[in-house]
Amino acid sequence: MMKRRVVITGLGVVHALGKDINTFWDAIKEGKNGITTVTKFDTTDFSTKVAAQIVDFDPSAYIDKKEAKRMDLFCQYAIVAAQQAIDMAGLDASKLDPFRAGVLIGSGIGGIETLEDNCRTMFEKGPRRVSPFFVPMMIANMASGQVAIRFGFKGYNACVVTACATANHSIGDAMRVIQNGYADVMITGGSEASITPLGFVGFCAAKAMSENEDPNTACRPFDKDRDGFVMGEGAGILVLEEYEHAKRRGAKILAELVGYGCTCDAYHITAPSPDGEAGIRCMQLALEDAGIAPEQLGYINAHGTSTPLNDPMETSVIKRVLGKHAEKVPVSSTKSMTGHLLGAAGGIEAVITVMALQDGFLPPTINLKNQDPECDLDYIPNVGRKQQVEYALSNALGFGGHNGVLVFKRYDE
Repeated sequence: MMKRRVVITGLGVVHALGKDINTFWDAIKEGKNGITTVTKFDTTDFSTKVAAQIVDFDPSAYIDKKEAKRMDLFCQYAIVAAQQAIDMAGLDASKLDPFRAGVLIGSGIGGIETLEDNCRTMFEKGPRRVSPFFVPMMIANMASGQVAIRFGFKGYNACVVTACATANHSIGDAMRVIQNGYADVMITGGSEASITPLGFVGFCAAKAMSENEDPNTACRPFDKDRDGFVMGEGAGILVLEEYEHAKRRGAKILAELVGYGCTCDAYHITAPSPDGEAGIRCMQLALEDAGIAPEQLGYINAHGTSTPLNDPMETSVIKRVLGKHAEKVPVSSTKSMTGHLLGAAGGIEAVITVMALQDGFLPPTINLKNQDPECDLDYIPNVGRKQQVEYALSNALGFGGHNGVLVFKRYDE
């Protein structure tokens, strides 16, 4: 049986670089840095001082103030980005079969700010003062739940939690739901709001984040002087739609989602497997699923975390999957601009990859001044590149050994 084709008809984004798709994409094309010194809380005793933080977020144009108070920030980000994506897609919920429309939005951390606030209340003021909304504000599935409630989508609804591979798995699983005939429309991606004292200190304690205090040089994927990732926050949401369904309603198709790979290192809770075997297989599965040869791939949005272990390992994986073609394929880590959004990283990067195909523009890896000899590919250093490609791939690798790879195809009538 032929697989049902899956296309992208809407995009939404909330990020420090822009709270709408046009502002965000313009910033990415210009190579702007979204990383600043943290002002959300006092970092005096923290080893990391910088992040891609959202400081002026106002959801009131999208969410009633009373309602917003009963949602963690990660839920608010998801709803705003989902509304943008649905508006772009021109979807009218009243004209859809509600049981053929679903939601699959993941979050790696969930409502950690809500958890912190209620823990403080519990120990300082006692159990009677804990909010009755504590649990439904905190749990990670509530982004999917709240978006479904808002739009009346009664079909397939779930939440993926696979650390930094969360959004890629969400998008890939949502694609499978449509391909297998369980839905015609899926709202999918990732949302994260973990720039809080507890969220921050956890990664500081794990020695995973950069200790460089200069926001302009802290995140430097593939650079010899990199020293860890820089945290980001926000949401990246896509509307996936079955091709014929999109055509029937006259939707503008932005790109096609054609491949998905999913594997696990089964090696270590935080470190990637040094042999790269599962990462290699994941990329191979995604290319096989897309029905393309490695030589047809035109761009890779790398996981590219700016950590000592990830960047050479991912470079090696790309070379072993693509062979000689790896020398020709432009690769970039847009985390150099956005920071690492953990469970939402793949959502933001899927949005960027779709826009790259749409616009014929490949985004740069900024801050790449002193390239690591072990990282010897074309990383589009510092300045983006006008270049039209047919197929683009986005990598995501998460704590626990989770790997998720997506392949997108430029849409042409």
